Amino acid sequence: MFESLLNLVKENAGDAIVKNPAIPNEKNDAAINTAAGGIMDQLKQLAANGGMEKITDLFKSGNVAGSPVVGNISKNVAGDLISKFGISQEQAASIVKNLIPGVMNNLVKKTNDPNDKSFDLQGIIGSLAGGKLGGLGDIMNKVKGIFGK
Repeated sequence: MFESLLNLVKENAGDAIVKNPAIPNEKNDAAINTAAGGIMDQLKQLAANGGMEKITDLFKSGNVAGSPVVGNISKNVAGDLISKFGISQEQAASIVKNLIPGVMNNLVKKTNDPNDKSFDLQGIIGSLAGGKLGGLGDIMNKVKGIFGK
């Protein structure tokens, strides 16, 4: 899943990272990797701390803009960008504002589109659970039911 997420971040990184003077061109790939890793890490952390229902609610509602999950992802990715690239808080906030909602919106749309096989909910849940679905079986069945899968 990480590779697909990384590609999704690359597709959305144009103005936010690639054309951003705060991130030198030679560091674009590292910044894109940082953003993708931050998204994945936050989703995994939320899943590990019993927040799988919040993740499924995000995918069910499609309300990326008002989602506390997306807000936490943005906050943490901004912190990672500040610490790894030495940019200001304002620059990091601008990057995540222009990047994270678009990436998450596309992730939700692609996951909910039965004709798009680049992301599937079962794969996402499996990745977040570290490939161990044992304790997440009931949640997984609930999620499948939400999406009619």
